[in-house]
Amino acid sequence: MNIHEYQAKEILRKYNVPTSVGVVALKREEVREVVKDLDSPLYVVKAQIHAGGRGKAGGVKLAKTKEEAIKLAEEMFGKTLVTHQTGPDGQVVRRLYIEAGSDIKKEYYLSVILDRATSRPVFIVSSEGGVDIEEVADSAPEKIKKLQITTDRMWPYQARELGFSLGFKGDLLKQFIKVAIGVYNAFMNEDASQIEINPLIVTTEDQIKALDAKVNFDENALYRHKDTQNMRDLDEENPLELKAKENDLSYVKMDGEIGCMVNGAGLAMATMDIIKYYGAEPANFLDVGGGATKERVTEAFKIILSDPNVKAILVNIFGGIMRCDIIAEGVVAAAKDVGIKVPLVVRLAGTNFELGKEILSNSGLNIISADDLADAAKKVVNTIKG
Repeated sequence: MNIHEYQAKEILRKYNVPTSVGVVALKREEVREVVKDLDSPLYVVKAQIHAGGRGKAGGVKLAKTKEEAIKLAEEMFGKTLVTHQTGPDGQVVRRLYIEAGSDIKKEYYLSVILDRATSRPVFIVSSEGGVDIEEVADSAPEKIKKLQITTDRMWPYQARELGFSLGFKGDLLKQFIKVAIGVYNAFMNEDASQIEINPLIVTTEDQIKALDAKVNFDENALYRHKDTQNMRDLDEENPLELKAKENDLSYVKMDGEIGCMVNGAGLAMATMDIIKYYGAEPANFLDVGGGATKERVTEAFKIILSDPNVKAILVNIFGGIMRCDIIAEGVVAAAKDVGIKVPLVVRLAGTNFELGKEILSNSGLNIISADDLADAAKKVVNTIKG
């Protein structure tokens, strides 16, 4: 689960990570009211969307006066920002964060993520902050340092090692140690999957602070954090993905034109790969799971068909716990309920596949049967390429 920058900074401040002072506006009409007590020689108006690259898209503006900040904020509300992470449709600005500006001497990068190979937190730091870390990795990989925390907590000597790698000394090193330990504690205590501060800055007054912040959470642990659940902004999430969660479906919207319904995450990934191999793009990842009911399969079809980009559907089921006849019944039910007007290719194998094929053949639906995964991919790609 993602949250906004201002929410991420609220969490970091709980763990003694310094940030700038700022205020939040949830609608255009309240901008002047929330800004009235924020006094600063420089203001930064920041669009709050769940996507990186806001600055390049016009979502971060500097103002030298309070009136200028109010004007910029009121103009930014309702704008659609298109970044490399939003996709071509962009994201509408519905929340703003107006922050006191900072005089920056130097920018750094700091993040902590989970190393899935070892199940341990890993710090990634760089002396090149404020830019895409991927660019630094390509152009100057020697400027990226990593440190895996293998102990039961983060000790000062570990934070000191990170600080030395960034060139910190004296009081700045002491400040950095507190920041690093604070970030680690936030990561562990809040069940985060990632905390990223880019940039972490040193001001002209030699103070370290988090100028920007991003925190992602492990959704499997949200039941332990009711306060975190309340931070969810449903306007920033895809409505089809929300609908899928309500029906216990694993769904991720993508930009292609072939809808996929598969049982099992690994098989779903393989299905998307083979669609790309034969020259098309998947419209979604959708895993109906191992214990799907006819009703859940029907909802899965409704979600797939709700995407206007879908020009064909591929159903790829390997029956184990998930029986092929249940999938077949769901296909028929969905066709009767919402209507399937795009080409439909079905590959069934495993438990009760013969019964499933019989149900489909007797349904009167126009279904293209496939023998194996490669055959299914070829046929569904051919339906949209003529």
